[in-house]
Amino acid sequence: MDLSDTPEDAEFRARLRDWLGKALPTLPPKPSPDDWPGRRAYDLGWQRMLYDAGYAHVHWDAAPTVRLIFLEETEKAGAPYVGANFVGLLHAGPTIAAEGTAAQRERWLPPVLRGEEVWCQGFSEPDAGSDLASLRTRAWRDGDDYVVSGSKIWTSHAEVADWCELLVRTDPTAAKHRGITWLAMPMDAPGITVRPLRTLAGSAEFAEVFLDEVRVPVANRVGDENDGWRVTMVTLSFERGTAFVGEVVACRRVLGELARQARANGRWDDPALRRRLGLLEAEFRALWRLTQWNVSEASEGGVPGVGGSVFKLRYSHARQELYDAAAEVLGDAALDLDRPWVLDRLSSLSYTIAAGTSQIQRNIVAERILGLPKGR
Repeated sequence: MDLSDTPEDAEFRARLRDWLGKALPTLPPKPSPDDWPGRRAYDLGWQRMLYDAGYAHVHWDAAPTVRLIFLEETEKAGAPYVGANFVGLLHAGPTIAAEGTAAQRERWLPPVLRGEEVWCQGFSEPDAGSDLASLRTRAWRDGDDYVVSGSKIWTSHAEVADWCELLVRTDPTAAKHRGITWLAMPMDAPGITVRPLRTLAGSAEFAEVFLDEVRVPVANRVGDENDGWRVTMVTLSFERGTAFVGEVVACRRVLGELARQARANGRWDDPALRRRLGLLEAEFRALWRLTQWNVSEASEGGVPGVGGSVFKLRYSHARQELYDAAAEVLGDAALDLDRPWVLDRLSSLSYTIAAGTSQIQRNIVAERILGLPKGR
């Protein structure tokens, strides 16, 4: 697919740039990283601005070139990223759009686009991280409800979320990849306890969530009972295939800033560093091309393909290499937590775990793309 600007794309780019130039100066000050109610309000406010201006649709039903232009221009302009809207806009929303009923799409999708509701992700458990299908959180039918008990960990934005995309085991006698169901759980239901977790970088965007006989309506099930693993693969395809698109643009911007910083402080004279930055430039150019492919594929078929695992695997490591290079450019200042890129370096360490570990991605690439036999 030709992803260069058509006259229509060029007009969209110019119109978006003009709107960003007028809208961004009107934003309130950004809240501190620990002020999650404030961050929620800030992120929802930005989403509402996008909705009112006609740009909220770009993550779901826009042409691939329109989506890529939007991500390029908002990143270049320094616009807010999705923030607390991450799960709703990039995981749960696309999954419901692809797998939900008409009533579910009508109930849950408009509030996400309008910046009215936040979602969190309740997938991983203390004993079911990389091996997600080993999850133990139970749900059993009681009339028109599921009754859910168990716990989740690394639940993104749980402390400010209205809804949770939740995986539960509804048939404990079935093989582990079967017997799983995908539910939309209201976070204000009785029996839910949220305990924030602090990361290496000092932030607390994750939480443990404890569920004590929480009642979730059967009507909140997305897909059939015990078909949740297939629905989960749809969610993970979006998470790995298209959810990191904006971050690739951000990394390319950071790489340019690193080169300028290296020239300013004399480290550019090191040929090994120049070679390292050059290789990273080639790496992120290739990742951007793969991003274009994944976004195009998702727009044509509704769901990204296994190319998302290729992207996730390589991007996770490239991001770590980028911020390792930033530490080399900063020198001794790389130990100063108040300097740019230092906290980013700490947070980059999680990317080889988040959204499926690199080991899992290698298995997917080997078995589903290369057709290699499974290990014994």
